[in-house]
Amino acid sequence: MTLTETLHLHPDAQGIETAAALLVDGALVAFPTETVYGLGADARNGQAVAGIYAAKGRPSFNPLIVHVPDVAAARALTQWSDTADRLAAAFWPGALTLVLPLATGHGLSSLVTAGLDTVAIRVPHHPTAQALLRAAKVPVAAPSANISGRISPTTAQHVLDGLSGRIAAVLDDGPCPVGVESTILSLAGAPTLLRPGGLPSEAIEAALGTPLSQHSGDAITAPGQLASHYAPGAAVRLNATEAAPGEVLLGFGAIAGDITLSAAGDLAEAAATLFDALHRLDRMGKSIAVAPIPHKGLGVAINDRLARAAAPR
Repeated sequence: MTLTETLHLHPDAQGIETAAALLVDGALVAFPTETVYGLGADARNGQAVAGIYAAKGRPSFNPLIVHVPDVAAARALTQWSDTADRLAAAFWPGALTLVLPLATGHGLSSLVTAGLDTVAIRVPHHPTAQALLRAAKVPVAAPSANISGRISPTTAQHVLDGLSGRIAAVLDDGPCPVGVESTILSLAGAPTLLRPGGLPSEAIEAALGTPLSQHSGDAITAPGQLASHYAPGAAVRLNATEAAPGEVLLGFGAIAGDITLSAAGDLAEAAATLFDALHRLDRMGKSIAVAPIPHKGLGVAINDRLARAAAPR
């Protein structure tokens, strides 16, 4: 692909205006959300969306999340439902993506949905993401702003490390506070958890008053379902209590590592620091051992990302 200089924009009025104009013109812009940095393109522009797949090296059967500023914009693109209304009222804006049937005349590029008759849609909470979406006035398709399958970016520098010269700009507003991708829930039938993420499934079940169904099968119905994903260059070994020779250790709680996600055993702190810690350990050039993470709350999302990072490639 043709390389170009990537602009490093500040999250002020001028930076937002420049980023919005680039999106409307069909360019690719990375921007912060509360979860991770997204690589945005106008979701109605097939050529721009194709640019996301090219820049990331992402397989075209892997659908994208569409980001919009509010519920009204989400309703215009989907076959909305009472369940969607209840969840949006409880968790939007925020770290929840809903998969819904497409509305007639939605206008989205088929590349966004990977040819499916559903779309993954989200209203992010991050103020800079909100400002960009409102300035651009277009639905923005945005997977994580990294090379496909590699560690997700939670800072602008992570974005530039992987995509500098491949995208038009990155809008830099510091580290992402949640640090793992959004939870994805399908409402194209019974509410079904497709990907654990920054909103614990227990909170969704409490809002609905019913347990969630769990996704089964190998079909890709939403982003983040590839078996190998979020991976560093080095091999990853899970549930380690100490590092073996030639390894570095990612610690948690009482197990101190070369880098520790949370010495206090705080899962929110661990989620916020996970991808940055993996980036830092990967630069050490050794295999990575990872301490056990409790499989509850945000720990479910953390363990999902670590399992995919450790999967055969």
